[in-house]
Amino acid sequence: MTEEMEALERRIERLTAEVRRAATAGDRDLASGLRAELREARRIWDESLDRLEAEASGRSEDAIAPRSGPVSSPALLPAREQVHQALTLIGAPAAPRLIVAVHDAFFAGRFASARLTSLRRDEERSFRSAPYARPYYLCAALSADLLAPARGLLAVSAWPMDRRIVGPLSPRVDYLTAAIRIGERIRDIPGTSGDSRRLLWRFAANIPHAAGTFSTMNADEIINAARAELAVHEQADSGQRRAAAERARSQLNDAEQLFGAGLQVSRQRSADG
Repeated sequence: MTEEMEALERRIERLTAEVRRAATAGDRDLASGLRAELREARRIWDESLDRLEAEASGRSEDAIAPRSGPVSSPALLPAREQVHQALTLIGAPAAPRLIVAVHDAFFAGRFASARLTSLRRDEERSFRSAPYARPYYLCAALSADLLAPARGLLAVSAWPMDRRIVGPLSPRVDYLTAAIRIGERIRDIPGTSGDSRRLLWRFAANIPHAAGTFSTMNADEIINAARAELAVHEQADSGQRRAAAERARSQLNDAEQLFGAGLQVSRQRSADG
């Protein structure tokens, strides 16, 4: 128990420093996700301390009053906050499979992918019934050509419009962006899990000159290799995304800018343009 608490204390210390750095850099999305993780780590530490005191006094653990929030790991945070944490770390629109992998590798608890099935529809209903009532919404990435929802890709409403657009080069650009951010997280926070390193290896295996083997891979080398390839595609991709974002702002209403225009509407507007 003491070793577990010491590990939690080291994690709390690391998270505190990460929150400060994110806040100083002005990255509010990242700071928000890290603060949620920090709160949960502190709650678990409090519960561990209660158990330690119970053991010392000879009380049964059943007699310990539970702290606020669930004790079991699968439901530490609501599903939308778990998805927000993962997307904030990824930094680009992502498919459910990657969202689940990133959450399970870096954040407390296990995330059930079945929750994602109706989540985006729930977010859209919430926005349409009370626009901007929440600080963020989990929304759709939009295709650059039709400004329709990109199949299976989720984004965060607080991101700039062009970051939520997906053009022909965007899947590769977003893949490299995610690899860089995951590599930076592993590099900057010592003691990350084996799951997180395995996830980074899956990225590295599809980036030229990123790593030779799992056992010898180095986060900095993977980051540098991803940045080198990103430099090849980024300018063209950014231009396509900015142009599509300008069309979206001029053609779509607020809800459509987050959740996409219907396919027939998209085609009509494309033809009119």
